[in-house]
Amino acid sequence: MLSTIFKSKASSDESTAATGLWQLALKRLKSDRIAVVSFIVVLFYFILLALSMTGVIASNWNKEVAVSYAPPTFLGADADSSHVKEAAKSIESLPENPVDPLKDVIQQLNAEIQSEQQSGYIDDYGMVDPLAEDMKQINQQLGGNLLEQKQELKSTLPFGADKWGQDILLKTIKGAETSILVGLLSAVLAVVIGTFLGAIAGYFGGWVDDVLNWFYNIFTSIPYLLLVLAIAAVLQQKGILSIVLILGLTGWTGVFRLIRAEYMKHKSREYVLAAKAIGVSHLRRMFVHIFPNVSHIALVQISILVVSFIKSEVILSFLGFGVPVGVVSWGSMLNEAQSELILGKWWQLAAASIAMAVLVTAFSMFTDALRDALDPKLK
Repeated sequence: MLSTIFKSKASSDESTAATGLWQLALKRLKSDRIAVVSFIVVLFYFILLALSMTGVIASNWNKEVAVSYAPPTFLGADADSSHVKEAAKSIESLPENPVDPLKDVIQQLNAEIQSEQQSGYIDDYGMVDPLAEDMKQINQQLGGNLLEQKQELKSTLPFGADKWGQDILLKTIKGAETSILVGLLSAVLAVVIGTFLGAIAGYFGGWVDDVLNWFYNIFTSIPYLLLVLAIAAVLQQKGILSIVLILGLTGWTGVFRLIRAEYMKHKSREYVLAAKAIGVSHLRRMFVHIFPNVSHIALVQISILVVSFIKSEVILSFLGFGVPVGVVSWGSMLNEAQSELILGKWWQLAAASIAMAVLVTAFSMFTDALRDALDPKLK
């Protein structure tokens, strides 16, 4: 009877000790207003990610819905798109003058311009379209819907349009899907690699630790950006999978260093020695007994690396080593925006920069709060 009571009490103490760190961390996070607000912002981005991946929103982000470089709504429609019509009105309002033949010629040319513009030969900018006749034939073959859709293009959008007439808001949401997905997958891959190698090095020590440390020193001796670009040049395949591999294979070094130190500290503790005494295998001691006690470090490292890899993906796409043609990300948007900014079209740059800045700031602040909440020294 007494043994049963002692066993039940010991099991309850073990469960309390096992969950005490996470309960304390959750309590600290709830009491931190900045952490709560940051978590809400990050959760909002992840909801957008889920809706975008399932096709609920931003599924037609690459559809032409507006004229080229349509400005945001709060700026109003672009006055340059209607300069032909304004010119026609000014010509019609010319006062009577003795040079009647010249006025007749101008009115006749104006009538021809208007008729050709309506038939699709001259666009809204007054430029002659050499493909108008071919487009008219294609339009007839497609049932006459192509030119009607062309005439229905909007002159302004809530957040503007790019040079292809694509909605910047939908493009930013779809770009968030790519950037966040790359950041998450790359962070998970880097933490898995760093945790596995760090566990082996810290647990076994000796020549195994020396070999893995030598491997670690090679990666850390090369500048990070140079290493990323070198691996990107070796892979020579543009795509989301290649970006995940590039970032995951280069970002594991910090995780390796932390996990190795924790395993060196925990391998000589009583619960590990007791497991060794009853014949538990090395693999089980490493990942069943020790890893749950250092899992909070891996979790914090994932949240830190997500922010770092989102910025790295933006840099890669900006330099041309990122996502392929037809796939949008915040980095590819910034790459397009550098040429648009010269023309004074700043809204794509602002949309991608603001979206990335808000997510990175919120994620960084939540990561700092999570790291402090999981720090046992602050109990």
